[in-house]
Amino acid sequence: MERSTRYLMLLHLPNGAHKAEHFHQVLARTIQTLPSQFKRSLTWDQGTEMAGHGAFTMATDMPVYFCDPASPWQRGSNENTNGLLRQYFPKGSDLSSHSLEHLAAVAAELNGRPRKTLGWEAPAERLAKLLAAS
Repeated sequence: MERSTRYLMLLHLPNGAHKAEHFHQVLARTIQTLPSQFKRSLTWDQGTEMAGHGAFTMATDMPVYFCDPASPWQRGSNENTNGLLRQYFPKGSDLSSHSLEHLAAVAAELNGRPRKTLGWEAPAERLAKLLAAS
């Protein structure tokens, strides 16, 4: 989730690819598709999936910062987005059963949903404005 536009990209991790080295490879490939203005830094929680953050930083030239343990307010926008995602993926559900196409459809729906924090613009609209201005 990009902080200023709230634009969301969901990553598909095939079965067996939930280890840190697989995760950072998929994340690095996705990051490489973004314009440079969106590759300044990444803020993560204390999850084990970012154990390979050094390799990720080397591959993308993008520093990774970590929130303090048990401090969700340090990533408020992300926590809000997690709440929105729970409407599609209930807690405890098997995420491996969702296809890349389904994840893309969910992301498109959320990116088209107006947000109060964006003055009732949708993340996709805000992203388009930001890209047009640069």
